Amino acid sequence: MNVREYIDALPDDRKPAMKKLRAVIRKNLPKGFKETIGYKIPAYVVPHSKYPGGYHCDPSLPLPFLSIASQKNFIAVYHMGIYADKKLMAWFQKRWPKHMSTKLDMGKSCIRFKKMDAIPYDLIGELVAKMTPEDWIRLYEKNVMS
Repeated sequence: MNVREYIDALPDDRKPAMKKLRAVIRKNLPKGFKETIGYKIPAYVVPHSKYPGGYHCDPSLPLPFLSIASQKNFIAVYHMGIYADKKLMAWFQKRWPKHMSTKLDMGKSCIRFKKMDAIPYDLIGELVAKMTPEDWIRLYEKNVMS
């Protein structure tokens, strides 16, 4: 399955939001990340060609960075960098109220959107653009590999 097939298989009420989210990510994601399917959902990874060691949990997999998913009760953006970088998290939390009037619904790396018509695409685009593959590799190695 590829990302287009994943989105095409979603319920009709989820397709527009997921298509737009994918388009925003692809437009803003720094060069060097690769779009793929990881853990059965759309993912953006640092490929083995750029980071041969791969993911420490399973080195046969590329280094994960960002994923999006249509879950049962929400659409989720999973951003590993926001979990690993306190400054990026603080930036995101500070920017949230400038884009949204609702409370931020977030886990460690998971940003949840229960209303498909209330996704701050501009803010997600800004977030996605903030970290290059090289930035992510440095942060990953600092936090996970040390």
